[in-house]
Amino acid sequence: MLDVTRQLTRATENVPKFIDPQTHKMLDWMVAGTYLAAAAFFARRHRGAAIAAALNGGAVLGATLMTDYDGDRRRPISFPVHGVIDAGQMAFAAAAPAMFGFQNRKEAILFQVQAASEAGVIAATDWEATAREEDVELPSRYRGVA
Repeated sequence: MLDVTRQLTRATENVPKFIDPQTHKMLDWMVAGTYLAAAAFFARRHRGAAIAAALNGGAVLGATLMTDYDGDRRRPISFPVHGVIDAGQMAFAAAAPAMFGFQNRKEAILFQVQAASEAGVIAATDWEATAREEDVELPSRYRGVA
């Protein structure tokens, strides 16, 4: 398992892991759609909020399209790596209102709520459900051994 994913798992070990990869996938589609719809809605209200929403929506959509939620290796991003991407997206969502100059406007609420929601989803997701062999960190004496 990736070190960052291991740290996320340790930090949230007391949280029940009731979100499986398929449920997480559905949530990702909903988040991407929400952000992209918000980008269109914010376009006339605040340019920075629209850009931030489009960037978040695009990031979630891209990660969703490339993630191997089934563990069948048809897509390049493993589910544990997706968890690392989610943590980064959560941080970007939380910081976006300040970065794009709308922290004191009501448009910021979407980003604050989504970042908090993402923290809960990260905590409750079973990241090990479809882990790949390359996600397992081997002791140094085994690295490079075929």
